[in-house]
Amino acid sequence: MYYVTKRLEISAAHALKLSYESKCETLHGHNWIIKVHCKSGKLNADGMVTDFTEIKKKINGTLDHRNLNEVLDFNPTAENIAKWVCDNIPNCYKVEVWESESNLAVYEKDEG
Repeated sequence: MYYVTKRLEISAAHALKLSYESKCETLHGHNWIIKVHCKSGKLNADGMVTDFTEIKKKINGTLDHRNLNEVLDFNPTAENIAKWVCDNIPNCYKVEVWESESNLAVYEKDEG
């Protein structure tokens, strides 16, 4: 099995829609750290699991310096963002989304 990990930092704003009162319901921003983990039992024709440049293009092209509420069709929590990234990157099986130094959400595909 081959494994690759791409770490990116983006700046983006969001406002959460919550079932309780929270300051996070107001538009605010983060410097997000996103770690994308991909794996494959065989390499593609170019000798790669997933091209690092393609990962960067997809994430930065969609999320960086954006209001996430305007570009995503779901409540942009760190958990939901992690799943979206995983679903949109070839061979991705796990994503870590840090919205701050102390707040981490992880999504990992169930292989069962």
